[in-house]
Amino acid sequence: MNIGLISTGVYIPKKFMTAKDISLKTDIPEDVIKEKFGVIKKPIANEDETTAEMGYQAAKIALEKANISSEKIDLVIWFGAQHKDYPCWLAGLYVVDKIGAKNAWSFDMEGMCGSFMMALDVAKSMMIARDDLNTVLLVSGYRNNDLIDLSEPSTRFMLDIGSCGAAAILKKNTDKNIILASSFLGDGSFSTECLFPVFGSKNWPVKEDDLNKAHFIVNDEEEFKKKLNEKTLPNFFKVIDNALEKSGNLKRKDIDYLAILHFKRSAHNLVLQELGLSENQTTYLEEYGHLGQNDQILSIELGLASGKIKENSFIVLVGAGLGFVWAASVIKWGTYRE
Repeated sequence: MNIGLISTGVYIPKKFMTAKDISLKTDIPEDVIKEKFGVIKKPIANEDETTAEMGYQAAKIALEKANISSEKIDLVIWFGAQHKDYPCWLAGLYVVDKIGAKNAWSFDMEGMCGSFMMALDVAKSMMIARDDLNTVLLVSGYRNNDLIDLSEPSTRFMLDIGSCGAAAILKKNTDKNIILASSFLGDGSFSTECLFPVFGSKNWPVKEDDLNKAHFIVNDEEEFKKKLNEKTLPNFFKVIDNALEKSGNLKRKDIDYLAILHFKRSAHNLVLQELGLSENQTTYLEEYGHLGQNDQILSIELGLASGKIKENSFIVLVGAGLGFVWAASVIKWGTYRE
């Protein structure tokens, strides 16, 4: 049974923060932000562009592109950020109501910036297992830039974070853009090393000075960076290779396009070098920065617009979520033939 990705939607806020703007807030030279961090500009949501609202806008775009009624949607899976319009709140059900998907149910899930690949795998498994799931909408909103203090030195690796909404529609028994296989790795030793330290049950009730701590911090920056440097790239390659193998014994040479999260330019270039890929086989998101779990959908859309993704392309989607989890999925683009 094939599960195909029949449509995507991306909502980008109109307001952008430039490398110069970031430089003024961090005291990092503008050229370093552009060249080392790989950020020319990044979208920043305004007050009305809440996490769920941006997801809703992306869902509308995806539905329109697919030319299907919202009443055809059986399930909506929210794979967007935990930083939602309200705490302890289901953003997916908000989207269900806003798009008029009266026959759908919903749940929220998140694996931080690996969430899209997880949502693909969860949705595919559920659609195969259940007779009543034929069309599933995956939807996300992300504005974790709200949670970053650009003057905090320990989290400067997160200065590329911006705002965005994204969505994808999956359909059962279709021969278009087939989801092949996915792979995941987790390492919980990172789980308390980079945190938003307040407003959770660990530090409840809220204290008077908590507003001054309302941003991500790294507790031991030197140790955190050491572990991340040791584990990040090897684990990227492990999940990529495993997803390829599970997709019909594919190899790295079979990758036609890499939809990868945004991170610093040197790491991006190392990934391409290790995989034997060229810049024409990916899109570096320097005009957008890191938009969380939405990077891969944006990359696919940009890859299609530039002609880098073609009929019969094997697309590898890869990302990593803070905590840490590494995730990869393989899609065979175009009309599927066994």
